[in-house]
Amino acid sequence: MRTTQQLSITLPNEMADIVKTKVATGEYASESEVIRDGLRVLIARDRVMEIWLRQEVGQAYDALKADPARAVTLDQVRATLAAEYKKAVAKM
Repeated sequence: MRTTQQLSITLPNEMADIVKTKVATGEYASESEVIRDGLRVLIARDRVMEIWLRQEVGQAYDALKADPARAVTLDQVRATLAAEYKKAVAKM
């Protein structure tokens, strides 16, 4: 039984150029390898996102639902982000 399947894809010129460059420089042996590697990274990212949503976001939602007093206002979030941004810029 075949374990691969041939597909025909269309990419924007910029992406197609990147794929071809990766092959031309020897980083990958074929265009298919470039696409496969990109899909592996996408799959890994999706898995990490799923874990984060289930563990971190789900727990935070449950905690907030159990104790709505823990909620912060949009203005509080903005102020916190602005302060963090100022710290980050000051370190530059």
